[in-house]
Amino acid sequence: MTTTAHFSTKDRILGAAEELFAQFGFTGTSLRQVTSRADVNIAAVNYHFGSKENLVNEVFRRRMDEMTEQRMGALKTAVERHPGELEPILAAFVEPALALAQDRNGGGAFVRVIARAYAEKNDSLRKFLSDHYGHVLREFAKAIAGAVPNLSKEELYWRLDFLAGSLTYAMADFGLIKRPAGVTEAAHRERAARELIRFAAAGFKS
Repeated sequence: MTTTAHFSTKDRILGAAEELFAQFGFTGTSLRQVTSRADVNIAAVNYHFGSKENLVNEVFRRRMDEMTEQRMGALKTAVERHPGELEPILAAFVEPALALAQDRNGGGAFVRVIARAYAEKNDSLRKFLSDHYGHVLREFAKAIAGAVPNLSKEELYWRLDFLAGSLTYAMADFGLIKRPAGVTEAAHRERAARELIRFAAAGFKS
């Protein structure tokens, strides 16, 4: 029972922090706001996270660990089943991220948190993300290089950077293309993935 209670409290804190970070940013959100939203005291935050910096990191870890596992699994499958093909590699990168964005359990809020990470200069967070998830981009870069060996390393990383930016934009779903009436979120997400993969593949191959 104690373990369940601890998990429930920790999860409430993470959910409240994610919503507040999305709305007010990292510097604009206080721990007092988090505790009020989560209906816990400051001791609970200190017990589970130790500091606001660790809380920020754990908000990202909660979402990105699962997405990383999905991406790396899909990449392994793509390389094994479709050697030398670019599109399956790009699908392994794009599809798990778009699925996360459409997750009804806070996925939309996390996309806004990602946007905050881009907008705010937070060296500690950037180091955390680089240390824990930088290997994902390196593995995808290696796989893409195998599919388009004519690209220099500099060209490869420029284009991978552009892909990541385009993907973030697609995740936010504030572009010109809106989900048409009568089209499910899943179908709209699949269409967005197909179009982005085609666009990115053309860019890498040009």
